[in-house]
Amino acid sequence: MNTFLLIIFAMAILTYLPRMLPLVFFDAEKIPGPLARILRNVPYAVLGALIIPGIFTVHESPFVSLAAAVFTCIIALAGAPLLVVVTLSVLFLTGATAWF
Repeated sequence: MNTFLLIIFAMAILTYLPRMLPLVFFDAEKIPGPLARILRNVPYAVLGALIIPGIFTVHESPFVSLAAAVFTCIIALAGAPLLVVVTLSVLFLTGATAWF
């Protein structure tokens, strides 16, 4: 039982550190412009890294997933907020799946 508690404690520290360190070492008003532009794109990059493998591994209808990916890219490139992109993409995919 002590091993499990040690593992849980170590995992808690290791997941907390990457979240806490930027708050300690960076001031929101002092982040340089290029770094701020890069950090604004991180959510889209992570979303893409999570979703793109699923697009290529769909077995039911790969054309529907490809159409949803194109639709999502258009919305994201138009500058919509991340929550809007995800919501519209899910609605599009749900409707397209029900249609085909």
